Amino acid sequence: MSDDVVKVCREGSVAVITLNRPERMNAVNQALRSALIAAMKAAEADTAVRAVVLAGAGGKAFCAGQDLAESAAMQWQDLVPWLNAQRDMYQSVRDLNKPCVAAMNGVAAGAGFQVALCADVRIIAPSTRIGQPEVKAGLASIVGSYLMTLHVSHTHNIAMSLGGELITGERAHEIGLVTELAEPDAVLGRAIEVAAGYAQLPATALRVSKQRFRDMTQAGFDDAVLAGIRAQLECYAHGDPQRAADAFLKRKPA
Repeated sequence: MSDDVVKVCREGSVAVITLNRPERMNAVNQALRSALIAAMKAAEADTAVRAVVLAGAGGKAFCAGQDLAESAAMQWQDLVPWLNAQRDMYQSVRDLNKPCVAAMNGVAAGAGFQVALCADVRIIAPSTRIGQPEVKAGLASIVGSYLMTLHVSHTHNIAMSLGGELITGERAHEIGLVTELAEPDAVLGRAIEVAAGYAQLPATALRVSKQRFRDMTQAGFDDAVLAGIRAQLECYAHGDPQRAADAFLKRKPA
C-alpha cells in the first residue's frame, strides 16, 4: 500500500526492503522502526528469500536519521524504552542470517547511518553524504561510534563522532566505511545484483558465517547500547537534545 512506511518487494530470491517516508527523508519514527523490524523478521523466516537489500524511497535519502518531531517531544521517562526500540531495530538487521546489502541511495545520517552499518555490504554514490551527526543534535555518539569501530580506525571514528560532519561516499570508501561505489542512478540496481550473487551461494555456509560475525561483536554492541542509555539520559538531563530539536523544528518550513 502507498501509505506503508516500509515497503517490501521481490527481485527473484532477493527481498528489497524500502524505507518509505520520503516526505521526511525516510527519518525513523516508531512506525518505521516497528515496520522495519517486522520486515526483517519476515525476510528471515521466508525460505524463498536468500538475500536482502535495504533502500530508501524518494531518491534523496537512504535515511536521514531520527525524526526530530518525535525526539523533540521526548521526556526523560521515555528515553529507555525509546533507546531500546532503536536497539531492536539495529538488532533486527544484525540478526538476519542472510546476506544484507544497504543501497545507500541518498543521505544516511545518525540512526539511518547505523542501520546501514549493521548490513553486510554498503553500496553508495561518490557524492552521497553520510555520517554520525548526533553531537550536533545534543546527543552523545555511542552506538554509532561502536559500530564504526568494526569498519574504520580510531582516528577516523573520533573525527566523525566528535565533529558530527557528514562525509561523501567517495571518502567513506577510501576509509573503509562502505564496500563499493556506484553512480547515483545505479546504486539500487547494483545492490540487487550483489545480493543476487550472494543468493546463489550455499545458504548454510552463509548463515553459520554470519552467526560467527554476530557472536564476535554482540557483547560489544550490547555494551554500547547500555552505555548509550546512560549517556543520553545525561544529555537529556542537561536539555541539549530538546533545545536542538526545538530549534530545528522552528527553522523548518511548515
